[in-house]
Amino acid sequence: MTKLAEHPPAQAPRHVVEADHAARHWTSPIAGSLPIGSDVHRDMACRMFHETFNPYRPSVIDWPKLSPEAMDRLTALPIWDIAVQTEGKARLRMKAYARSLADPVWRDAIGHNGWEENRHKEVLSSLVAAYGIRLAPEPEYREPRDAEWAYLVTGFSECVDSFFAFGLFEMAKRSGFFPADLVDTFEPVIQEEARHILLFANWLAWHRRRRSLWRRAWFELRVAAVWVFLGWERIGIARGIGGGDTTDNNFTLTGGKAVSDAEISIPSLMRVCLSENDRRFAGYDRRLLRPTTTPAIARLIVRLANWWKIGRGTREDSRPIA
Repeated sequence: MTKLAEHPPAQAPRHVVEADHAARHWTSPIAGSLPIGSDVHRDMACRMFHETFNPYRPSVIDWPKLSPEAMDRLTALPIWDIAVQTEGKARLRMKAYARSLADPVWRDAIGHNGWEENRHKEVLSSLVAAYGIRLAPEPEYREPRDAEWAYLVTGFSECVDSFFAFGLFEMAKRSGFFPADLVDTFEPVIQEEARHILLFANWLAWHRRRRSLWRRAWFELRVAAVWVFLGWERIGIARGIGGGDTTDNNFTLTGGKAVSDAEISIPSLMRVCLSENDRRFAGYDRRLLRPTTTPAIARLIVRLANWWKIGRGTREDSRPIA
């Protein structure tokens, strides 16, 4: 995989620069409003997904050599087992849901999304092999019995986790906690997550709008149940329950300490996540819907923190984190 920094260096091959730009910027040639739930909406979302595809190859990644200090920081991150396993599950869930769909346009796009999840797994597997990171044995990956439920769980999980990943990745870049070469090598994967959750957000809106009244009510109950499930799952993670060492999955809650020597408050982390979330979606057609729930919660946290500080006669410093 050719390294693709956010702003590729001047000496980067032309095809690298073009692939990087195409993965981040897309506008539909069709003008006018976008009726949510229409065939035009479906086609725009799926066309965006296909035309922003970045053709990097995990098999040819040139992982940079790390100093002993950087190696210790990388291998100490408590994420590798769960990260590899999460991508393995996501691939099966998306492939299973794609096969269940009668609509060939969504079937093709979501199926390709599953292929990209497997590519993420290959990237992570290549990284841990290159740096000698030992993983626990992977479980047997089984296709879900309820494909729609599994797709909803995966989609909403990615919306939450990617939001925090955007901010933590930016903190890693600003702090210099990891070498720039390593950060740049991972950049295409992080941007790819923005494409994934953009596709999911528009599928979700399209799917909702196409349901009849009673089917829509049942679907909304399922969505609510997914959020309850994810909340309970994260409470269990935070408490370290459920068998095995599940505290590794709590990385999005404590990840700031793992990517920077500087202390960072939760409201400050939310600000970085919000800024990065907006930046990573800025290049895509503004008529396409963005994920909203996690950013809305983050904005509420920031507002409450500001009100609290104002009430105490101070206000949290909103300057960028070094």
